[in-house]
Amino acid sequence: MPVTPNVGQRIRLLREQQGLSLRALAEQCGLSINAISKIERSENSPTVASLHLLASALSVPITEFFREAAEQTTVLVRRSHRLRAQHSGMGIESLGIGLRDQRLEPFLVTLDGGAGADSEPITHPGQEFVYCLEGEIEYRIGSERYHLEAGDSLLFEAAQPHHFLNPTGTPAVILLVFQAQDGSQAARQRHLDT
Repeated sequence: MPVTPNVGQRIRLLREQQGLSLRALAEQCGLSINAISKIERSENSPTVASLHLLASALSVPITEFFREAAEQTTVLVRRSHRLRAQHSGMGIESLGIGLRDQRLEPFLVTLDGGAGADSEPITHPGQEFVYCLEGEIEYRIGSERYHLEAGDSLLFEAAQPHHFLNPTGTPAVILLVFQAQDGSQAARQRHLDT
């Protein structure tokens, strides 16, 4: 049976472990108290941008929200056991979490036609790698636009404002890998506070 993480429950647990109220977390991440409360109660699925904001405010990598097992030195993820989340025509599947001192955060992202994170740009420290597996996707980095088709890849410094969307009417699938830098929590917080 596929395992579906309770992302909202993980966020609430991390918030409570750090002694933060909903109001305090909202002030740190820029999301509304109501939005965070709905995410924690699993009434709303968070977007990739919201996950980045929450991870930064909680000083954890985004994979912490998908964590289910104890940290290991080798992680095998069977296709049928990927941790999944769904939001607004975008499916996100974790391809590996739980590695001790994990620095890479790999995800498989499926975008319905017209779907994507095209409202507020996402910023975070480290680097980001994108590989278009199927369909087409448009990445906007700063003022530049990059149109990727199946087989195309993109690697960039993720501190640049960026977002992506599927500009077509057919589904697209991408491999998305985040790489965090040393001190990423402090860098992420400084970057999001500007």
